[in-house]
Amino acid sequence: MKFVPTDLAGVFVIEPEVHRDSRGFFLETYHARKFAAAGIGEAFVQDNHSLSLRNSVRGLHAQSRNPQAKLVRCARGTIYDVAVDIRLGSATFGRYVAVQLSGEDFRELFLPPGFAHGFAVLSDEAEVEYKCSACYDPDDEISIAWNDPDIGIPWPVESPLLSPKDQRAPRLAEIHARLPRYAGTRA
Repeated sequence: MKFVPTDLAGVFVIEPEVHRDSRGFFLETYHARKFAAAGIGEAFVQDNHSLSLRNSVRGLHAQSRNPQAKLVRCARGTIYDVAVDIRLGSATFGRYVAVQLSGEDFRELFLPPGFAHGFAVLSDEAEVEYKCSACYDPDDEISIAWNDPDIGIPWPVESPLLSPKDQRAPRLAEIHARLPRYAGTRA
């Protein structure tokens, strides 16, 4: 497993070792000791699986009081996956990292607590699976406008399919009071 750091501290692209033969393939999508050796010690408590259609945008989502680390992979199809730093006090607050993940390249994206997450579907359909370090709490959820101009994500879709919640999500600047505060946040 290769852990590739991104421009945002704590966010990694993970490139697993894929073993292929005449029967198909095998890979580890998560290995606690290997993740810990790379400095990722979160314990995961919930797994999620979604199916989305081309041009769907899900996110940007996070939790405030119980922030979630997430390990995201696209099991089928292709997505444009995004992590946004919403850690007040971080030198990279409001900045994003975007990577393409697919069921063919097997790459994953790890986001530590304090990041909002979202993705756009580039294939006809995409199945996304992700692990979370805290259970989902709808009363704790933060939604941020997918097209917030202050963040400036260059989404590869022009007319996205959005949930009603994502259609009315506020800009990051409008929810500062709800954002998690991190003492000693690394930049």
